[in-house]
Amino acid sequence: MKRFLSILFALCLSGLLASAPLAQTNKVKYIKKYYDPVLEEMREKAKKEKEESDSLTTEIRDRQKERKEEERKEKEIIRFNFVKVKKPASPEVFKSAFHFSPMPQFRTGTCWSFSTTSFLESEVTRLTGQKIKLSEMHTVYYEYLEKVRRYVQERGDSEMGQGSEANAVTRIIKKYGMVPREVYPSLMDEDDRYEHTRLAKEIKNYLRWVDKHGYWDEEGVIAAVKAILNRYMGAPPISFEYNGETMTPLEFLQDILKLNSDDYVGVMSTLSLPFYTQGEFKVPDNWWHSKDYYNVPLKEWYGIIKSAVKKGYTLTIGGDVSEPGYNGFEDAAIVPDFDIPQKYINQDSREFRFYNKTSTDDHGIHLIGYAKVGGRDWFLIKDSARSSRHGKFKGYYFYRDDYIKLKMLTFMVHKDAMKDILKKFN
Repeated sequence: MKRFLSILFALCLSGLLASAPLAQTNKVKYIKKYYDPVLEEMREKAKKEKEESDSLTTEIRDRQKERKEEERKEKEIIRFNFVKVKKPASPEVFKSAFHFSPMPQFRTGTCWSFSTTSFLESEVTRLTGQKIKLSEMHTVYYEYLEKVRRYVQERGDSEMGQGSEANAVTRIIKKYGMVPREVYPSLMDEDDRYEHTRLAKEIKNYLRWVDKHGYWDEEGVIAAVKAILNRYMGAPPISFEYNGETMTPLEFLQDILKLNSDDYVGVMSTLSLPFYTQGEFKVPDNWWHSKDYYNVPLKEWYGIIKSAVKKGYTLTIGGDVSEPGYNGFEDAAIVPDFDIPQKYINQDSREFRFYNKTSTDDHGIHLIGYAKVGGRDWFLIKDSARSSRHGKFKGYYFYRDDYIKLKMLTFMVHKDAMKDILKKFN
């Protein structure tokens, strides 16, 4: 019995040993993936059909783009025939205050800074006799940061376009100062032109992300936007050399320019508020909802403009520039009778256009001179927009009295130019 069990055990052991080599073949290995030929045929067919469909769609889209581009090039807008209008012959006709030659803003929404910076340059000359070209973009840089700050504080409920108002400049320089343009011209493209389209889009896209993810860390968001601004505009200087001295932008504002932001007032004329009170100019570009505007009747509003410029002051003024009587090729802006007869231009017709949004806050300009031509008041306008370079006098417009009264909405001037009217305010 013992012998039988020994033989059986030996046979089992030999069987296990004999099966060992088979176990060695049962290992992981890589083989080329098999693609079923029928499914591959169907996949290729679907791919080809999609390519044909995409090609057709691309062809259709290209045709649509070509058609829209042709329509854009062929588009006609209504304009006024200036043949019988007696307008100023040239800027030399006007009695005007000192100003630097007009500078274009190119593809930026920064007319508010160009016009008000020009205005402050004229003010520096009027007050101190100095002629100093100032940086428009220094103010623009910090205006972006302040917009972003409010956007975060209001959790996204704040305007973030490129536009702003004249009193944004006095507000910004009070906090950040000013610099000469030579110190901070800001970055331009290869043709020495300002181009902020991509800059503005990138900031908006980033803020959409901030809003979507609820990332309301104020300093973190501002730091990220600074990085964007520095890439497109360059970082503004903390200090700089001027006339052999090192100074900060605030020291330059106070010690050299001698400008006091509190000396400048914004003025409007609207029936939506009682006259001789202060209130808000309710447009998107007044993004911080300033309620500092002085509201006066139209007769006094226009009277301040005319009186100030005749006394040697200049003003920054803003309003609507999309009218039939506004023509860069004619260097002029008037209100034609087919729009509204002259005798009907008054407080009510002005208000109606603001109310129904046919008078909008489009553009900021610098009013620098006055002349009487053909029995009408004309004002010399220094303008940074492209249309002011379509005519003979690059960077200038001639605005007639009717256009000022009906289509311009606000202005900024030194408070001394209207001190008698300011006494009517509590």
